[in-house]
Amino acid sequence: MKRIFAPQAMLPEGWSKDVVLEIDDEGGITSVRGNQSPNGLESTGGPVIPGMANVHSHAFQRAMAGLAERMGSPEDSFWTWREVMYSFLRQLTPEHLYAIAAQVYCEMLKNGYTAVAEFHYLHNAPDGKPYANRAELAQRHLIAAQQTGIAITLLPSLYAYANFGEAPLAPAQKRFQTTPGAVLDMITTLAAQVGDNPDIRLGAAPHSLRAVSPPMLKELVDGVTTIDPASPIHIHLAEQVKEVNDCLSWSEQRPVEWLLSNMPVDSRWCLAHCTNISQSEAEKLSASGAVVGLCPTTEGNLGDGIFPFPRFRERRGRWGIGGDSHVSQTPVEELRWLEYVQRLAARRRNIAASPSQPSVGATLWREAAAGGAQALARPMGTIAPGKRADLVVLDAEHINLVGRRGDRLLDAFLFAGSGQMVKHVMVGGRWIVRDGRHPDEAAIAARYARVQKQLYSAL
Repeated sequence: MKRIFAPQAMLPEGWSKDVVLEIDDEGGITSVRGNQSPNGLESTGGPVIPGMANVHSHAFQRAMAGLAERMGSPEDSFWTWREVMYSFLRQLTPEHLYAIAAQVYCEMLKNGYTAVAEFHYLHNAPDGKPYANRAELAQRHLIAAQQTGIAITLLPSLYAYANFGEAPLAPAQKRFQTTPGAVLDMITTLAAQVGDNPDIRLGAAPHSLRAVSPPMLKELVDGVTTIDPASPIHIHLAEQVKEVNDCLSWSEQRPVEWLLSNMPVDSRWCLAHCTNISQSEAEKLSASGAVVGLCPTTEGNLGDGIFPFPRFRERRGRWGIGGDSHVSQTPVEELRWLEYVQRLAARRRNIAASPSQPSVGATLWREAAAGGAQALARPMGTIAPGKRADLVVLDAEHINLVGRRGDRLLDAFLFAGSGQMVKHVMVGGRWIVRDGRHPDEAAIAARYARVQKQLYSAL
C-alpha cells in the first residue's frame, strides 16, 4: 500500500485540499480523503488532476509530421495527404515502428496522457505480404508502451477494401490488408501473451465503413464480443465529405445513419472524427452511449471539418480526444483547438462552459478524461476509489500557474500559452515522469533520431 499527499486534487465532486490517496500494490486507488495532515507522507509537490486518455492514435504517423506541408495540388486534401502517407510507409520496418511508437508514447506521458488507444492498421511487410508472425507490428506497439510506461488499449484493425462496394485495395494499401479471421486470431494471440496485465487492454477496430463489408463488420464485432463482451470497438466515421457522399451513393444513408441502423452501437464503441455529420445525427449519436473521438489538431491539419460539438453536448453526448496523426502530442493543444474552432464557428466565447460549470478548462478536462476512460475500457478518468492511480501533477511554480487554484489552474493550463506545465505523471500507481522528465527519454529520442535520418534519406 502506498499513501501520498496532495495539497490540491481534482476529485469527482470538485477540488479538495490536503488530500491523502491510498494506492494498492496493483495500482488501484483504495481511498481518497480530504482535509488530512501530511504526517510525513510522500507529497505530490503540486496540484493533482486525473490522467488523460488519448482515444485515437496512429503512432507511426508521428514521424510524418511536417512531411505533407508542401503543395502538391491546388486541391490538396485528406486524399492527397494520404498519398504522402502511402509513400512514407514503403520503407517502414518493425524496428522503425517500435522507435517511433516509443518516442510518441514518451511525449504523450510528459504532456499528461496516461493511456493511449492505438488504432493499429499497419499489419504487413512493405511488399504487402504478412509477416511470419501476424502480430509482429502489434507486438511492437505493446513493447513500446510497456517500456515507456503508458497504459495501452491496442485495437487491431480490419482493412479489406479501398472503398464502398468492396472496391479492391490499391497496391499501396496492401500493408493494411486483413480479414476478420486474421484480426480475431491476432487478438486471441495477444490476449494469451499479455494475460491479466492491468495496463494492457485489447479491442478491435473496423477501419471504416468504406474499408469493410457489412458481413465482415458483423463477423468482427460478433467475434471480438465472444472473446470479450466488454472489449472496445473503434471505427473512423464521417471524417470527409467524399466519404459521406460515397456512403450515400452506396447505401442511401450517411455513415452515422448507416452504422446506427445496422450495428449494435453502444457504450463500447468509439467513433473517430464524425466531422461531417448533421445535427440530427449528432442527437442520435449522443443517445447511443458511444464516445466520439475528436482529434482537433489532425482534423485541422487535414481540413476535415468541424464536429457539431454544442449540439452533441446539449444531448449529453460522450467524447474524448485523440492525437491521431500526432502533429501535436499534448492534450492541452487538442482541447484548446477544440474550443477555439467552436468559437470561430459560433462567433462567441466559452463554448464548453455553462452557468453551472463556468470554467472552460475544467469542463473540457473532466469531460474528455471521462469519455477517454470509457473509450479505452479502462478504469481511469477520475480520482476516486476503484479507479487506477493515473495522476498528473501540475507545476504550481510554473509562471503560467503561479497563484492559481482550483478550476483556475485548468483554465491557465489549457489557455495560458505552452511550456512544460506537467511536473510528475503516475500510471497505475507508478511514477513515470518526474520533474518533467522521462527516465529513458534521451535513449528513446536518440533511437528515434536515427530512424528519422534513415526514413527521410529515402524520400
